Amino acid sequence: MMATIAATHPTATREEWLAKRLDLLKAEKELTRRGDEVTRMRQDLPWVKVDKDYVFETCQGAEDLRDLFRGRSQLLVYHLMFGRDYTAPCASCSMIADGFNGFWEHLYHHDVMLWGISRAPYEKIKAHKEKAGWSFPWASSAGSDFNQDYFVGFSDAQQDTGYRYNFEDKPPLPSEMPAEPGSHAGICGVDWRTFLKEMPGMSAFAIDDGEIYHTYSAYGRGLDVLWGAYQWLDRAPLGRNEGGNGPWWKRRYEYGAL
Repeated sequence: MMATIAATHPTATREEWLAKRLDLLKAEKELTRRGDEVTRMRQDLPWVKVDKDYVFETCQGAEDLRDLFRGRSQLLVYHLMFGRDYTAPCASCSMIADGFNGFWEHLYHHDVMLWGISRAPYEKIKAHKEKAGWSFPWASSAGSDFNQDYFVGFSDAQQDTGYRYNFEDKPPLPSEMPAEPGSHAGICGVDWRTFLKEMPGMSAFAIDDGEIYHTYSAYGRGLDVLWGAYQWLDRAPLGRNEGGNGPWWKRRYEYGAL
């Protein structure tokens, strides 16, 4: 494959390559500086007090949102797509979550608690967590409105009338949406409508003087920067190299032995 591409892709001497690379370096530096500005804007967002009580099921039983901070002042939540009827979590969310094991403890020791939260019953979460070899905390929000309130969980009624996701109004969904084998919904064992009752996202919270505040949320393409593998692929010769109707990746344990 690479030999065929090299036949049509521009080639150069090392000196010519370096000149182009230095031009790219200027653009990369501009991008990082703009990224710093956006980070400051993100941190300057006003905070919204959380007045609602939420109950989650965790390895320690029923806990509320305050408990999830585990004594830290900041809480990051990845809204991991694993619905009540899913046979397994979303493969894309699973690929993102595979990276959490490596850094969630570092965040914990830096005053930040990271959790995965899904609407699947905790017993299903526990079983998959063991199967995937995940150590990061993962809770069930099945008994609360948490997912609905943070725009990552939807009801049949919302799908019938339209709903809001990624800060945009979405049109109603068809009443029947069969899933093709190998599609994102198909590999979760559900039809598209059931699959789309869950959506990906992340939310941030702070606790100050005993009060909890919602500080930030991101959805859709806004999660790309949290997807570690994509950051590497964006620097690979062929980039993301995607195509087709279904994901090119699997849940890590589905690949088999290397």
